[in-house]
Amino acid sequence: MSRNPAKLAGKNRQPPPRGVRAYTRGELDAIAAELSARYMPLPEFAAATGLRPEEWQALERRDIDRRSGVLNVLRTVSDGEIVELAKNSRSRRQVPSSKRALAALDAFSPRLDTPLLFPAPRGGLLNLDHFRAREWRPAIEASGVREPARIYDLRATFASNAIRAGVPIFELAKIMGTSVRMIELHYGSLLDGAAAAIANRLDAYDAEHGHDGEEGSAQGV
Repeated sequence: MSRNPAKLAGKNRQPPPRGVRAYTRGELDAIAAELSARYMPLPEFAAATGLRPEEWQALERRDIDRRSGVLNVLRTVSDGEIVELAKNSRSRRQVPSSKRALAALDAFSPRLDTPLLFPAPRGGLLNLDHFRAREWRPAIEASGVREPARIYDLRATFASNAIRAGVPIFELAKIMGTSVRMIELHYGSLLDGAAAAIANRLDAYDAEHGHDGEEGSAQGV
């Protein structure tokens, strides 16, 4: 062969972004009400922090720094095992612990047989497939929350709420351990809708600092 067919085929097509599914507060409450008591605070916590499921699975009590108001993401679950994240990994980060997140944590009863915040019923690492089959799916069906209703959508709920609250996209990407490009790819429609809120904040800043926009317009700036 004189030419590489892989190069002739061009770049691989990027899969289309999946639709954004953000839970309402009422839906979170409805799901929580149908979960076992030990997992009832989980939807609220995950939606308030934006952690990936494999990150909150590996979360330990020592990772919560209440004095500094942050949650340290230092580990993840890979192939059924907890692994330390590399220090240069984007996923290793600090996440602000909001009042909602801390209230959810306070609703958990800590266990002495494991440092994990969200352990399996008998201790040790929670198996997400088992949790989905035994807890999540029955809770969704019983709650009447519309489908699709995925565990990962709790992370999307955090992103959606943060964008609507005016969190800058760069800061949001850093908090979520992803890239600005991925935020734009998956939440572009929400970013477009945030334009008016951004304009209002700029207007408020200009008013506070004595800029009414007339001088800039007169000078053609």
